[in-house]
Formats: sequence, structure tokens, C-alpha cells
Amino acid sequence: MKNLISIFIISVFLFSCNTDKKQSVLEKFNVKKDEVAANYKSIEVDIEGMTCEIGCARTIESKLSKFNGVTYSNVSFEAKKGQFTFDSNKISQEDIISKITGIAGGEIYSISKTKEIKAPKKEGL
Repeated sequence: MKNLISIFIISVFLFSCNTDKKQSVLEKFNVKKDEVAANYKSIEVDIEGMTCEIGCARTIESKLSKFNGVTYSNVSFEAKKGQFTFDSNKISQEDIISKITGIAGGEIYSISKTKEIKAPKKEGL
């Protein structure tokens, strides 16, 4: 029984210390992850469920702007729309939609329409 336990411990040690791991494509070509060219996209979404400027629109805008990859976030309560620019290498359009619909437990906001735009309008959607 001792021999069996010893063999088990030695084999676990040998197999768990394998340092010869496969390199990713970026590592093979000596490219750091941060050096990959950004692929910026802009979308406009229709947001349902907003009831006020400060509590809803600014909350959505603030929360989305904090996610890695989102470079521009603007939500208009009056227009019931949000515009977002993001690096599609870091975050996807579907991620942005799920982040919006997931705010406040996912019970308040919904997205009724999404479209890709060329560049966000900086003032007044």
C-alpha cells in the first residue's frame, strides 16, 4: 500500500511540473497582447426602460465606460439611445448589450434595436 501511494505521489509530481507548454500564436511571433492593432467599432442601441436622465441614462453610460475595451459611451434619455465605441478585440457588441441588460439585476433595461454606425455623434445623439 505504501508503494502504491508513493508511486501515485511521484507521478502526480512529475506530470504537474511540466513546463513545456505550447506557445500562443502571439508569443511565437514575439508580439505582446497589448500591441495588437485595435479594431474600433461604433454602435447605436435603442434602450427601453429608462425613467430618468441621472438615475438611468448616466448610470448606463458610467457603467459601460468602465469596461475594458469601451472607449466612448454616451446615453441620451430623451432619445432613448446609447452610442458606444469599443475595441472588438477586447469586447463584443453582444457583451455590451448583455452589460446594459444586466444592470440592476437584468430587470429594468432592454435593447430593442442595434445598429453599427461609422462614428459617434459627440453632442446630442
